[in-house]
Amino acid sequence: MRRVITFGTYDVFHVGHLRLLERARAHGDYLIVGVSTDQLNYSKKQRLPIYPEQERKAIIASLRCVDEVFDEESLEMKGEYIRRHRADVLVMGDDWAGRFDEFTPLCEVIYLERTPSISTTALIEKIQGGG
Repeated sequence: MRRVITFGTYDVFHVGHLRLLERARAHGDYLIVGVSTDQLNYSKKQRLPIYPEQERKAIIASLRCVDEVFDEESLEMKGEYIRRHRADVLVMGDDWAGRFDEFTPLCEVIYLERTPSISTTALIEKIQGGG
């Protein structure tokens, strides 16, 4: 069995998230998704997600293409998460291209093209009346 792992915040879930997860799953037989905790998101972006981590995890876990969901508590633990979940492949969006090549000794690293013209940040700004 080929195990695929990916990571994300998945706030204000949209079709770009769905397409990326479906395409990630196509690279293996079992998809494991690390969902950024509220605290990790705050440390990255200086703002909390719109939806709390338990709701975001519930949404991701309900998807047909997802087999397992866990809390991503630290960016520095990606290698540990890959080992812990025995992942054969790490899949990320191409906005991260090259940033995770250091994990090639642990697993194959694949960067997928993002769905054009879809951005969570842009959606949030539009909802808040700024876009």
